[in-house]
Amino acid sequence: MSWDVLLLRLPDDLTSVQEIPADHTPDSLGRRRDVLAAVTQACPEADLSDPAWGEVSGPTWSIELNIGSEDPVGSIMLHIRGSGDDALTPVLRLAEALRCKVLDCAEGDLIAPGQTAGWHTFQQFRDRVVGPSQ
Repeated sequence: MSWDVLLLRLPDDLTSVQEIPADHTPDSLGRRRDVLAAVTQACPEADLSDPAWGEVSGPTWSIELNIGSEDPVGSIMLHIRGSGDDALTPVLRLAEALRCKVLDCAEGDLIAPGQTAGWHTFQQFRDRVVGPSQ
C-alpha cells in the first residue's frame, strides 16, 4: 500500500486544487532527458536504471517514481511507502527541481513544505488496515 502524490505543472500562484480552472490543461514537465536530469540533480541517490520507474530510498521509506516512457513527460506519480517525515524531503526537492506542484491524491490537496498532515493520515489509515510498517 502506498501514499500516492502527483508532480504536475500548475500556475505558480495556485495554492489549492479548488483554484484550478475547469478548462486548465497542465503544461508538461519537459523533455524526457531533461526531466531525468532534473531528477538526478534533485535526488542524486535515485536509481534510474529503469528510467520509466525510478526509485529513491531512505532509512525507513521508499519512493517509486512512475515517470513513464512518454516524451515529453506530462507528470510523475510518486508511490511512497514506509514512515518518517523525511520521506517528504525528496518529494519537495523533486517538485522544486521540476518547477511543479505536489498533489496529494488521497486528500486532494496541494502539499507545501512543512505540511505533513496527508502523509500522517495515510500512515494511520495503513496501520489500521494492514498493521504498522516495519
